[in-house]
Amino acid sequence: MADVVSPEKRSQMMAGIKGKNTKPEMAMRSALHRLGFRYKLHGKGMPGKPDVVFPKYRAVLLVHGCFWHGHSCHLFKWPSSRSEFWHTKINRNREVDRESAANLEQAGWRVGVVWECAVRGRVMLPFPDVVEAVGKWLQSEEPTLEIRGTL
Repeated sequence: MADVVSPEKRSQMMAGIKGKNTKPEMAMRSALHRLGFRYKLHGKGMPGKPDVVFPKYRAVLLVHGCFWHGHSCHLFKWPSSRSEFWHTKINRNREVDRESAANLEQAGWRVGVVWECAVRGRVMLPFPDVVEAVGKWLQSEEPTLEIRGTL
């Protein structure tokens, strides 16, 4: 299917997509803060600059957009135009995600990932359940957490 906007307009639209303070990230932060969890944002100097850092729990939370991180869910579809560019970009994002998580774990941090499909789309989970799961994980000793939408 052909794109309905010009390549210039599409480029402008894609450039306007935020990497920080996305709606899912802001919602998670707000809900966790209301539960009493305190955090730092966008861990400067940490591998991958994690979205939310919980120093007290030695844990980080990454809120991944399904498209940008190439998640295997209904929210991700390989673009049909400039496919080589997108395969390179998204595969590199996946590689950086793996490297960052490994480096964080090696440095003694616990790593949690909440996928966009867990909080948006047709397979999303009830938001209070996602927040509760993250809160329980933070207070546990579990090294990792991954929350994705249901199938």
